[in-house]
Amino acid sequence: MTNYCVILNSRLEAFAQLLTLLVIFIIVITITYFSTRFVGNFQKEKLGRSNIQILETLRISNTKYIQIVKIGKKVFAIAVCKDSISYLCELCEEDLQLNTDSHNKNANAESFKVIIDKFKKDKPEA
Repeated sequence: MTNYCVILNSRLEAFAQLLTLLVIFIIVITITYFSTRFVGNFQKEKLGRSNIQILETLRISNTKYIQIVKIGKKVFAIAVCKDSISYLCELCEEDLQLNTDSHNKNANAESFKVIIDKFKKDKPEA
């Protein structure tokens, strides 16, 4: 009978440890979820109030881009490379043909699936 109690107690202790570990894991995941949402919303709000907007980006190679950037009321063309950013010229905003399509206008509104599909399309076949 004593042996049975020892086995029962050890199993109860193991179950209690497992349950405690599961509760701690759920708490950590919950804290991580809410802190990530908080930081994401904070960054989104901060970018929305910015005086700097990237109007368009053209990829030249894997690490080189040409971007049209609006800073305040002026529009500039810049070259963005791996280790540097170079000023190309100032543009007249009236001469630009900006996409008015809301899907291209607001890159943040793209779904995760659309973004992943873009990366799959750009990835070279092995």
